[in-house]
Amino acid sequence: MRIFHIHSSGVQELTALPHHLPEQGFVWIACARPAFQLRLAEIQQHLQLLTGLQLVDLHVSDLLNAQLPSHYDYTSQYDLLVFRRLATAQGDAAQPTPAPPAVAAEPDNPNAPVKRSGPPVLRRIDTSPVGFAVFDQLLLTVHPTDCAVRDAYATRLLAATPANGTSASHAAHGNAHASPGMGEGRSSPISGARLPTSPADLMLRVVNQMVDGYLDLRRELTRQLDHWQTELLKPRARYVNWTSLLEARLSLHMLDEICEDQRTAVQDWIDALETWALPDTPAGLRELDLLKVRSRDVLEHIERVVHHVRRLEQSTETAVQMHFSVQSNRTNDIMRTLTALTAVFLPLNLIAGIFGMNFEFIPLVHKADGFWWAMGSMVFIAVSLVLLFWRKRYLARTR
Repeated sequence: MRIFHIHSSGVQELTALPHHLPEQGFVWIACARPAFQLRLAEIQQHLQLLTGLQLVDLHVSDLLNAQLPSHYDYTSQYDLLVFRRLATAQGDAAQPTPAPPAVAAEPDNPNAPVKRSGPPVLRRIDTSPVGFAVFDQLLLTVHPTDCAVRDAYATRLLAATPANGTSASHAAHGNAHASPGMGEGRSSPISGARLPTSPADLMLRVVNQMVDGYLDLRRELTRQLDHWQTELLKPRARYVNWTSLLEARLSLHMLDEICEDQRTAVQDWIDALETWALPDTPAGLRELDLLKVRSRDVLEHIERVVHHVRRLEQSTETAVQMHFSVQSNRTNDIMRTLTALTAVFLPLNLIAGIFGMNFEFIPLVHKADGFWWAMGSMVFIAVSLVLLFWRKRYLARTR
């Protein structure tokens, strides 16, 4: 579990859960799903002290569920957003949430890791949910084990990047803004323009970082499917990895469903923003407008991923159809060539059959050069038919 106090002057990582909210800024509590499950009672107790209420039991179940799709829900005091991110091979997909012994022994355990075949890019489409509980001055996030998104964004927040001549004394002055009882930790003097201004703003930035992972995945999927299309369209391709291709189609379908759930969840969040009461101050109005702009930007990124995934699905289907068309054309070429060769030998078989009749008197049979006349005529007929079929492109191969 990692706790941060984020305010206008910088970020301070705390060593323990605070007992009250700070006078300036807000608190970010980021914990892994197993840690959230083990320390649920303690977290609920501190939420009661900080915000005056606890998480609803159904929302706690949603945060603990490792198979939940992306969705949005709310109460009168906080909002809940579950957003599925790309799993990493080290932690998210390979280390599921531990289940009780009775459940772990069952063969249909939903928490069991899914083994995928095919290229590594397809195995990266495994996803895991991240839960966000957004309060007025507190953000609680529940991540998979070893979540790279949480650690990456926390590193960005704690990165020492003084701007515009910020000095160490200014950073120390920023640390002094932390309220008493907030605990001790390390701070970083980051420019206020780069810091999130509210728990909702921080949630949108983390979600946007997750969506960027899907945008990066598009390029790898495109390169992989382009390679498969090239292999499928080769006329002499004798081996096609249909198992990997089927895995790709199933993975694309799954990714399409995941992105649709993400788009629905973010759209519900945007609709909820429209119902928020308008602040009385210009700064509050600007902050609300920035939240709406950032939310629409996240939604636009998700729609780009959905559009690209559907285009990849169509390209995959088209490549398969073109592969079978190429194979069908190749078969037609073979049958046309065999038919032309059969037509060449039909007159030769006719001549051989005529001279093989059991008649006593047949022309050229009793002549010394009869055999050569028959062979010459057969060769002439065969060459003439071959030239005729070649001119009509019956023996030509379709390129």
